[in-house]
Amino acid sequence: MKNEKGVIEYKKWLEHAKRDFSTANYLIDGKRIEDGLFFLQQSVEKALKAILIKRKKELIRTHDLIILGKLVNMPSKLINYCEKITLAYSRNRYPDLEDIKINMNEVDNYINQTREVIEWVEKII
Repeated sequence: MKNEKGVIEYKKWLEHAKRDFSTANYLIDGKRIEDGLFFLQQSVEKALKAILIKRKKELIRTHDLIILGKLVNMPSKLINYCEKITLAYSRNRYPDLEDIKINMNEVDNYINQTREVIEWVEKII
């Protein structure tokens, strides 16, 4: 996502983070929980990358939310969430992993915490 001058635009990354959050909610409402969790993780990843792009003017190529969170000095509560959503996301990406049951209360928590990450990112950008 570069502009005509070849500059990576952090605003586009944040827009995509919000779109992925909306997609996650749509999928979860449609009972496609694992797919929704995948998009929640993607939302967090893109939001964190938006901060890094704004600060460093470059894209850091990693999917590790904990690394990304630490690079942007994310509050520890949200870094703990990054660890949890990564585990949930991994189930969708790697079907051979042990099946972990997730109840709807946990899913609601994931949604709320992803919203919190996006709001946090918007405040510091």
